[in-house]
Amino acid sequence: MAASIMSCSPATTESLIIQLHSIDAVKFGDFTLKSGIQSPVYFDLRVMISHPKVMVDVANLLWGKISSCNFKSLCGVPYTALPIATLMSASHDVPMLIRRKEAKGYGTKKLIEGTFSEGDVCMIVEDVVSSGSSVLETAESLQAAGIRVTDAVVLLNREQGGPEKLAANNIKLHSIFTMNDVLSVLSSAGKMSPEMVDRVTKYIAENKFKPDQQVPSAVKPKVLTYAERASQCTHSVSRRLLKIMEQKKTNLVLSADVTKSKELLDLVDKTGPHICMVKTHADTLDDFCDDFVEKLKQLSNKHNFLIFEDRKFADIGNTVVHQFSGGVHRISDWADVINAHTVPGAGVVQGLQKVAQGKDIGCLLIAEMSSAGNLATGDYTQVTVKIAEENPDFVIGFICLSKLSSNPALLHMTPGVQLKEGQDALGQRYLTPQEVISNRGSDIIIVGRGIYGASDPTEAARQFQIAGYDAYLARLS
Repeated sequence: MAASIMSCSPATTESLIIQLHSIDAVKFGDFTLKSGIQSPVYFDLRVMISHPKVMVDVANLLWGKISSCNFKSLCGVPYTALPIATLMSASHDVPMLIRRKEAKGYGTKKLIEGTFSEGDVCMIVEDVVSSGSSVLETAESLQAAGIRVTDAVVLLNREQGGPEKLAANNIKLHSIFTMNDVLSVLSSAGKMSPEMVDRVTKYIAENKFKPDQQVPSAVKPKVLTYAERASQCTHSVSRRLLKIMEQKKTNLVLSADVTKSKELLDLVDKTGPHICMVKTHADTLDDFCDDFVEKLKQLSNKHNFLIFEDRKFADIGNTVVHQFSGGVHRISDWADVINAHTVPGAGVVQGLQKVAQGKDIGCLLIAEMSSAGNLATGDYTQVTVKIAEENPDFVIGFICLSKLSSNPALLHMTPGVQLKEGQDALGQRYLTPQEVISNRGSDIIIVGRGIYGASDPTEAARQFQIAGYDAYLARLS
């Protein structure tokens, strides 16, 4: 019986560089990179899949670099590093995870495939690192699922700032060789002219990313429009909301925090043309009644917006069933969207979903809060994201301060928005639409006092609509 290919004599760094050059995985000339930058050198490591011996050599060298590190699983950055990670996993009996570039619209609809537990440490495997953006994207998806990332291993470090950028995000990069190693080996072997060595050396020196520097936009994942995201949503409510946002050119939610039904209805009627959703607190209305609900639904149809009852369910499953379906408010009869804390665990979602069965109602999970000193941080936030991604048939997104998941079907809604940053006397912190949408990657701004406290609520809503949508357009570009 033939010996396993993984038992072949290991390659040295020098011999592997020569092999990669011989199979055209390393090329010199004039190339346009994914970032749009012109480069005299290009690494096309996808050709390795047609050269099993080279693949094995790469996998062995990568494993030797990290064998002493502490990790429970491997995850190859899609797509070139996937076969490399597979070889490492199979050869050393280490579980492997797969990060999808997009969530499935069927089945589990997960972004991370494989078996894992919250708190597991995963080693990211990559072929080439320039700025480190691809490793960071994969780390973000893993962390959103509750998986820890402390290290990554790469075949080639292009020495353009990737290790420093990753270190700034608490990820240590282990590399087999650097760009200077490649130049040195190929020059010594007569594979490169002195002129080309100088040209590549100059290119590397002139194209370095600083740890706090934004990666060129072409390197970042494509920002989907609201319409494109709507087509990827499997939940009817998130699909409706995104279509409203696209049609009305607004990502503004009105937080109607008033205590009289007539005042609330008047406010909603005035601002309805500028909003995609109204957020209510039914239990703060002094005169709540069925007639109010009917009039609010009529305004919803008139101005084309959704109704979000900000009840913040936070009890065990059996209790929230009654809170959601019964009492004087009977929220499940009229709300399009509700929300919940995850302090009780996944049972709160299961209880609410039981009531929502057969109804077009979506749930937002409160992953972060805008008040100073709140406890919705760290592990709580990570667990909340995991619960959301495991319940795509009911959970449509988050109340949060920034983007938490790369799943385009999950919406991010941020409260505490004003046209100027600041903080009130009770610790409520305010962020601008530009900061929330463009910089933090959220999708929707929630505005209360900035509208209902204005002398002209209609004009205030219009200003917030313009500011929020302009920030969205800036993010697209």
